[in-house]
Amino acid sequence: MGKEKFIVTSALPYANGPIHLGHLSGAYLPADIFVRYKRLTGADILYICGSDEHGVPITITADKEKITPQEVIDRFHNSNKNAFEKFGMSFDIYSRTSLPIHHETAQTFFKSYHTQGLLTEQKSLQFYDEKAKMFLPDRYVEGTCPKCGYEEARSDECEKCGSLYDPKELVNPKSKISGESPKLKETSHWFFPLGKFQERLKKYVDEQNKKFNWKDNVAAYCKGWFKDGLKDRAVTRDLDWGVKVPLENADGKALYVWFEAVLGYISATKELFAKRGEDDEWKKYWQDENTRYIAFIGKDNVVFHTIIFPAMLMAWNDGNKEKFLLPENVPANEFLNFEGKKFSKSRGWGIDVEEFLNLFPADSLRYALASNLPENKDTDFYWKEFQLKNNSELADIFGNFINRTFTFAHKHFNGQVPELGQLKPIDNEMIQFLNDAPQKIGNLLDTYHVKDAVFEIMNVARAGNKYFNDSEPWKSIKTSKEECGTTINICLQTIFTLAELFEPVIPFSSRKIFLMLNTRAVKWSESGKMNLNSGHKIGDAYILFTKIEDAVIETQISKLGVTNEIAEYNPVQIDYEQFQKIDLRVAKVLSAENIKKSNKLLKLEVESVGGKRQIIAGIAKHYKPEDIVGKRVVIVANLKPAKLFGLESEGMVLAAEDKNGKLELVSLSDEIATASKVK
Repeated sequence: MGKEKFIVTSALPYANGPIHLGHLSGAYLPADIFVRYKRLTGADILYICGSDEHGVPITITADKEKITPQEVIDRFHNSNKNAFEKFGMSFDIYSRTSLPIHHETAQTFFKSYHTQGLLTEQKSLQFYDEKAKMFLPDRYVEGTCPKCGYEEARSDECEKCGSLYDPKELVNPKSKISGESPKLKETSHWFFPLGKFQERLKKYVDEQNKKFNWKDNVAAYCKGWFKDGLKDRAVTRDLDWGVKVPLENADGKALYVWFEAVLGYISATKELFAKRGEDDEWKKYWQDENTRYIAFIGKDNVVFHTIIFPAMLMAWNDGNKEKFLLPENVPANEFLNFEGKKFSKSRGWGIDVEEFLNLFPADSLRYALASNLPENKDTDFYWKEFQLKNNSELADIFGNFINRTFTFAHKHFNGQVPELGQLKPIDNEMIQFLNDAPQKIGNLLDTYHVKDAVFEIMNVARAGNKYFNDSEPWKSIKTSKEECGTTINICLQTIFTLAELFEPVIPFSSRKIFLMLNTRAVKWSESGKMNLNSGHKIGDAYILFTKIEDAVIETQISKLGVTNEIAEYNPVQIDYEQFQKIDLRVAKVLSAENIKKSNKLLKLEVESVGGKRQIIAGIAKHYKPEDIVGKRVVIVANLKPAKLFGLESEGMVLAAEDKNGKLELVSLSDEIATASKVK
């Protein structure tokens, strides 16, 4: 059996602005961690990405700056590519859709559909800005969603509820270019029959979901689109900047960006092998049914990678002998916000990757983001939390463990790995813990639970510190050098294991650790074994993670105009006896449902001290009922019953609230027993 073969793609970032931290958490860092891990397992894997470089926003930027569209895309393609490199992204190729090889690929797909008779030329209504004298792309029309009432919806898609609709359904449309109300004007375009593929797509999504356990958010989005019914979709637009429609009498028409951009994954792979002088080798990946294709994206791109791109590939496969494979999984992440708000270039809210990496090391950012990925719900980047992750976890836990171990090895064992003496139970437990770690963490990465995997890797460092402390080598060196040597040997083996396990997450630091150990990585499955021979000479240790001072973080916070809530804290004080009267308990949520006529309240049935009880909680704007069933939460168990909307509430659920009113439940792991007292 040959190597396991993968294609991994990350959504092509648009070359009209810099990459920020939210982008990294959505489509790029999770993919890079997965790819680096798979390479350590020995898999044959390609990681493909590049810039999306067509469309009206680029021409608008060019007009404003009085430069050419090519100058715009060159600037942002190169700056984003550099930012990705500084961040440690391990793309096999970072291509761009303005290249001839991409134009040829996209046109080939279009011509195949046209030859098959799939495409129909239809007259349709499209928003036209009479003041700007141009047809408007979807992102430049904003109005109220006809499905959910969201007031910042695009002309044919709502970011909030995920609905697709006809542009004429949009309520109160406005042009984002001129601010005027655009008119619907007739134009002619070629349409792809997306609705024709609905049943095949539904079967494909259901089968892949069952087989590969797609994330709940992805499956839910797909279900919603199928419920509404897929409609034919225009694949051309009235644009000068883009891939030209390869038909006669199609002047002024370009392929719609949503249609041709996803084909950038294929054209980039072609480019990669063309540069290697192996022009047809790309087919061994994209056209081999045994290759596994994983598409990493943010939630705003789910429809394109679970429905539209698969439909395009199905259509190609229907009319051609050489068949393309479809995505096996699309592990989409939710959004990362910045200090409680959405990233906003126009409001100056957030920080670009390049700017961030001019201030702090890439690995500190990689670790902080990886341990807080928005895998199942939106999360927030906070400067204080970033500082805490760097100082308390990377420096105090991981860095300190390395430093104290190396110090002992150099001081007492001549900078060599000591002999293993007779093993005690504490030694055997640590050795077994190391042996089990690669498979446990690998299983999490294989199923895209990256955040949990990062937590477990740091747990290996925590275990190493505990083992060091419990073994007390500072005492055993005085009574039994053999026993002390065993401790330091196992600690060095632990550092080796950590260097490998952490390589996908903090690759720059792992590389330094292997240099300090004077060795190199092994296969992932071997990393938890005793890989350092007795007598092996190690190098000098140096500080891997420098602590970030409060003043540095306060400077960044002050740039945002965010007040320091800790400094302003001035509470009404209560006596300890008063606090003792509050009975805080762990409760398991058994069921949850919305309350009619209330958009704020959920009715919860929980199990806690005294059995089952009903609690009415004001969290409906922040949680869907299905998101909290099974959670272990903290409740005030001895609160007097009260009636809300005619329903009795027997307690209160605790939640934290940020400065914007966003609530997050105080929740606990399943290891904490129901009804446990919270102190």
